[in-house]
Amino acid sequence: MKKYTTRVVKVGNLKLGGNNPIRIQSMCNTDTRDVKATVKQILELEKSGCEIIRVAIPDMIAAKNIGKIKKQIHIPLVADIHFDYKLALEVIKQGIDKVRINPGNIGSEEKIKAVVDACKKKKIPIRIGVNSGSIEQDLLNKYGATPKAAVHSALRHIRILEKFNFKDILISIKFSNVPQMIQAYQMLAKKVDYPLHLGVTEAGTAFKGSVKSAIGIGILLNQGIGSTFRVSLTANPLDEIDTCWAILQSLELRRRGPEMISCPTCGRTEIDLIGLANKVEQALLKVKVPIKVAVMGCVVNGPGEAREADIGVAGGKGMGAIFAKGKIIKSVKEKDIFPELIKEIRKLEKEMQ
Repeated sequence: MKKYTTRVVKVGNLKLGGNNPIRIQSMCNTDTRDVKATVKQILELEKSGCEIIRVAIPDMIAAKNIGKIKKQIHIPLVADIHFDYKLALEVIKQGIDKVRINPGNIGSEEKIKAVVDACKKKKIPIRIGVNSGSIEQDLLNKYGATPKAAVHSALRHIRILEKFNFKDILISIKFSNVPQMIQAYQMLAKKVDYPLHLGVTEAGTAFKGSVKSAIGIGILLNQGIGSTFRVSLTANPLDEIDTCWAILQSLELRRRGPEMISCPTCGRTEIDLIGLANKVEQALLKVKVPIKVAVMGCVVNGPGEAREADIGVAGGKGMGAIFAKGKIIKSVKEKDIFPELIKEIRKLEKEMQ
């Protein structure tokens, strides 16, 4: 895999870019003016594996709450700011870890400089967030709503920050159209060395949005493009984190906890494989070690095709053969498959801890 080399930018206690791990982000859908609800959601996201969290800052009340929120969470906090530079100044004062803005819509150069100077003083990075819907009119007139227009927009915003000798920059350049999103990031990666934040904007509901995001983000990550990303879903933010980890594990870029493989079933299947796979998947949510578990329908797809699995089961007629690294260790009745498999998983988990 070709790796696009980027500079390193620090967000809170995390380093993004360079050879650092690709980091997972999400955004709260709570009202930031409600500290209790926002903190509660962030703590839930932390447990699920979120590493950076963003909150909307619609007004000064929300901005002044950043300090209260920061004291109660453990991951870097990002403020989403539009138009009002005073909101940016306040969240910086409150100890925010990163500011997401479009320098071009903050106003005069004097206002932009005030934000940049405040970020410099506290070593806070800025993410330039370009979406297909936020491209400047002159660029739309020249190029249309295209990846080329978005890239020119991003470069324009970068130049504004660089004019003030500010280079702690991250960039996102999102489209809801997957081919356009891919093309935009590919073009931008060749022009800048800043860490890129990947995402398919307005991707959709949990299922279709996850598919679109996995394709767009996955293709780019496999090309070595991207230092951090968010899967944007019209769903519970916790669903975003599950999809993020699935993308990283599928590409073997990072591992967190177990991985389950299972066959699609066919006419040879003689056990309730779908029900079993769902039960095992749920049970694995409580397992913290990086093991591979196989749930296979028959001996054809059993120990042979799944020999790389640390532990697994292959179904038979009213029974199942439990195997480890391709070798059968016991045969059990169908009703005992799930508890016996879990017993072996727990045993393996204990050995690895």
